[in-house]
Order: sequence, then C-alpha cells, then structure tokens
Amino acid sequence: MNPIPNLDQAPPPRNWVSFKNALIVAYLVCAAVLLWNEIPVWLNEESQQERFAGWLSGREPDWLPFLPFLILFPLCFLGGGGFLNRASSGSKSEEWSESPRDEKPRLVMAWGLSLVVGSVAFLMAHWTSHEFDGLPPAYHDEYSYLLQAETFLNGKWSYPSFKEYPELFNQMHVLNEGEFASRYFPGTGAWISLGMLVSNEWFAHLLAQTFAAIMIFWTGRELANSGTGLLAGLLFALSPGMILFSNLLLAHHPTLVGLTIFLWAFVRMIRTDCLTMSWVAGIGLAYSMICRPMTAAGFGLPFGVLFVWWWIRGSWGIENPEKPLSFRQRSFRTIGLAIPLIIGFAVVMVQNKQITGDLCTSPYQLYTDIYTPRHVYGFNNVVRGEQALGPKVLENYDQWAENLTPQLALKNGFIRIENSWRWTLGIIPILASVIIFLLTMRSDDRRWWLIFLAIVSLHVAHIPYWFSGIFGWHYVFETGPLWILIVAETTRRLWSDRAMSSQRLVCVCWMLFLGTSVLVNLVTIKPVWPATLDRGVAEVRYPRTLYSEFREQIEDLRDQSPAIVFVIPDLSDRSMDYVTNPPSLDGPVLVARISDPDEVESLAALFPGRVPILFDAHTRSFEMLEKGRSQ
Repeated sequence: MNPIPNLDQAPPPRNWVSFKNALIVAYLVCAAVLLWNEIPVWLNEESQQERFAGWLSGREPDWLPFLPFLILFPLCFLGGGGFLNRASSGSKSEEWSESPRDEKPRLVMAWGLSLVVGSVAFLMAHWTSHEFDGLPPAYHDEYSYLLQAETFLNGKWSYPSFKEYPELFNQMHVLNEGEFASRYFPGTGAWISLGMLVSNEWFAHLLAQTFAAIMIFWTGRELANSGTGLLAGLLFALSPGMILFSNLLLAHHPTLVGLTIFLWAFVRMIRTDCLTMSWVAGIGLAYSMICRPMTAAGFGLPFGVLFVWWWIRGSWGIENPEKPLSFRQRSFRTIGLAIPLIIGFAVVMVQNKQITGDLCTSPYQLYTDIYTPRHVYGFNNVVRGEQALGPKVLENYDQWAENLTPQLALKNGFIRIENSWRWTLGIIPILASVIIFLLTMRSDDRRWWLIFLAIVSLHVAHIPYWFSGIFGWHYVFETGPLWILIVAETTRRLWSDRAMSSQRLVCVCWMLFLGTSVLVNLVTIKPVWPATLDRGVAEVRYPRTLYSEFREQIEDLRDQSPAIVFVIPDLSDRSMDYVTNPPSLDGPVLVARISDPDEVESLAALFPGRVPILFDAHTRSFEMLEKGRSQ
C-alpha cells in the first residue's frame, strides 16, 4: 500500500491563496450575502412587525443566527490566540495527521469512532421517527415503492391489472397497462422489502442512514484522517435533511448506501491500487444505479473520466514516485469495476422485459409516455409532451409541469443549490467552507477535486428537468454528504495550517460557527428561530395525518366488513391522492378512482362481497351507499 505522505514531511503545498486570505474572502462574501438578505427585512415596517410578532429570525433562519459572527471573527483575528496558541504550539494531534493509516492501533480506534458515528445517526433518525408514529407515508412516490416492495416479497415482478376495469385502480407512479407495477427501478423496493422481512418498512431506511454515516466517516478518514472523518460523519448524522429523508420511503437513502460504498472504495483504490476496491466500487455504483440511474451516472461521471485516464496512463498521478501498473493489472481492475455494473444493467433489463415486454423500455419511461408526457426530461418538455398526448394522460397531474426554458433551468439550479445547503447544514456555513476549500486547494488535492466535481456533475445532470424537487432539492439530495465532506476538510485545513497556528481563536470561532448551524437545525428556540428539522417534520406530518384520517374513517365505517372505496379526486390538490392499494388488489379495503358519482352503482356490482363507500376528496366527506347515509 502507498500511504499519503505525512504533511509535516511534504514540501510546502502550493495553494492559490494563503489560508488567511481565503478566510478573509469567505468572510466578506458571507457577510455581503447575509446583510443583503437580512437588512431589507428590517428596513420594511411590515416585515419588521412580522418578525417581532413571530420568529425573530424568520421562518427560515438562514441569516440572523450567524450575524454575531460578523463581529466575532474580526475580533478573533485581532485577538490572536494567546494561551490557546501556547498550549497547542508544540503538539499536532496524531489523529489529525496520521500516517500510515492502516496500522492496527489506528484501525481499532477508527472502528470505534465509526461506531460512535453510526450510533448517533441511528439514534437521531429513530428519535425523529417517533414524530410520525402510526402515520402512513406522505408522498405518491412512497406508496409506489411500498407496492414494489410488497410485490418483490411475494416473489413477483408485477401483478396483473384489474381485468374488468383497470382504470379504477390507476395509482400515481404505478404502471397499469396489463401489468400492475411500480414505475421505479428495482433497487429501492428491494431495500424496503429487506426492512419488511426483519421489522417494518421504515427500519431499512434507518439502517441506510446509519450505514451511510459510517461510510462518510471512512471516506473522510481515507481522504484525510480520522478527525476529518469523525467531523464529517457526525455532521452527516446531525444533518436535518438527512434525518428527515431517512424517515421517507424514497429512493435516496438506498441510493446513498451504494454511492457511499462506491465513493469510499474508489478513493481508497486511488491510494492503494487495490484490486478488491475496484470490485467494491463497482458493486456500490451498480446498486445505486438500480435505485436512481441518473443520480448514479451524474455522481460517478468524474470518477469514470479519471478511471479512463488512469487506464490509458497506468497511474493515478498521486503517489511519488509513481509506479504504473501493467496492462494486465489495469485490465483486472477494469473488469472488477465493470462486472457489477453489467449485472446491474441485466437486472434492470429483466425487470423491463417482465413489466413492459421490451428489454430496453423501462416502466419509468412507459409510465411517462402514457400518463405524463409533459413531464419528459429535457428542455421544452411541455411543448414536446403536448405533441404526444394520448387517451390515458393524467391531465390534472400532467399539466402541473412547467415548460423548461434556460431561464427556468437557471432558477431551478439556484433553488437546488440554496436548498441543498439549507437542508444539509446551513447556507452560510457551506458557502464559507466552499470558498475556503476552493481557494486553498493544493497541487496534490486531486481526490478532493473529485468530491467537488461530483457535486457539479450531479447538479448539471438535473438541469434539464423542470421541477426543482421535493423541498427544492431532492434531485440533488446525494450531494449532501459531499458538501459535508468539504466542510470537514475545510475545518481540517484551518486547524492544520501553519499560518493559522497563531490564530487559534479563529479556529475556535469556526467551531462555534458550525455548532450554531447544528443548533439552528435541530433545536427550536422560541421566539428566536424554528429548528430546520422541526419545520421539515411539520411539513411531512401534515399529508401523513390526512392519509391516516382517511384510513381511520374507512375502518370506522366498514365495521370489519371488506370495503371498496370510490374516490372522487380533488382536482385542485395534486399533492394528495388516496388511491393506494396492495399490488394483489385483494386487501380488506380497496380504493378506486372515479370521476362520475352516477357510475358508483354499476361499478359496485363488480365487487359483490364488499361494502361500497363514496369519498369526495374535495369536501373530505364519506357516504355509505348501502346504508344511504353520509358522514
């Protein structure tokens, strides 16, 4: 193995600018952004009164909590370090500059730290899950993934559509063209089904959060040292967006499992040229691909470009002196990376064949073509989609799409960056970290460039989509761990920079800066700010409560008798869709979609053993048809 040289023995790094200058630039930019957003609020009488009557920092406390640091940072610069400098001048913690990293004592300590990170991640996710105890999922996508998981548990790729009248059971994000199946790729359903086997559908996502946090620790350690890994892992475990999404049955956390495996194995492979790591990286990327293919491709693109360059050159260009691998050795590593990907493609093609009848047509693509053509990927999506409208288009949902223009794409790009920072750690802390990170890049920081380029690539891959995403960022959710790694590395550079050894107060102030962000994210302090996590929980709990009330009222009405509930959709509310069913369409309660209440009597005849109930989603009123009364 070729350990990264000890920084103390390496030649002076060649930075673009000195660390002090980078810190000053970050301070000036962040101060300008903070004041630009906060001053207009206090110059407007109406917004002033709103702040004083509600939250002093506003509903989204991105700015005001960090205002004290505009004063504190300059004072820390002027104050130097005093006792802190003398106390630390003779010692640089080995944990923050360890080499070699694979010695047994270091590995034992690292495993202990990774268990701490994993425990914090699991406990935070599990603690938040109590906010949703007994409540069903919130989003259409979650019900589709649940249907997929139940289908897989029964050993099937799909179930047949309801023969007599398939349109009754049209469900959001579920293909219903002879085969009744989720439109999504198989990785997420498989992951959720594992949770169902051992506990419940939510358990697997809590484990995914735990595993991803541990892998972020190991990645940070591989890229730098245990201190960097520990900080990155803990920030990930305490990130409000990561905690919240670990309680949503979406594809992101299963995808993170694959991508964090891939990330750790690939950067380790660069350092060690280990053949096993090529296989591990391939397995991780392949699994993320069968969860979210475009995300896996966008995330992995910079790594793929580097891998091709390495294959041609024979060396990563990082170790010194370099020892190029032979063509045979490079080929074995290429095979190790490629075979899992080929298997992943094969799994997707088998699913395609079983559900759509064509190896190259995915359920996702077929669903878009039939039901939501305006949601197609790419610019001018509405214009192109309207040229392919068919008889089964879900008009209300399909017309939600905006036509993607360069202006809308640019707007969405800013929204995704802003919200990915907000929900990962905080806008100001990540902005400051990114500026310092980029300005202090060294000539030997090639693996860190991969982290940044993966973020850029994933954002670019989603530019040609008209929707900014759930919470304004879910399409680029998987950049969250990468932003956190950048924050952790920036912190390491701050503490290890020789020029900053006389400015230890600045380092302490930086840690308070990050701590304030964690506090704002997790702890509501009335009337100063609402915690970011609490706001997300409230937003998710609302639709989950409505779905729960819907099911509870059905249970009260049917009185243990099998029921068929006919839903008249509320066309003014696209977010709620009550038509969710088990894939076999044989549960004690079935929910069907109708547009004309006069059809209920004839449709009820298709279900002679079930009590017919009518539900108007707009008025949220039920009617027991057999008993002739309403509630």
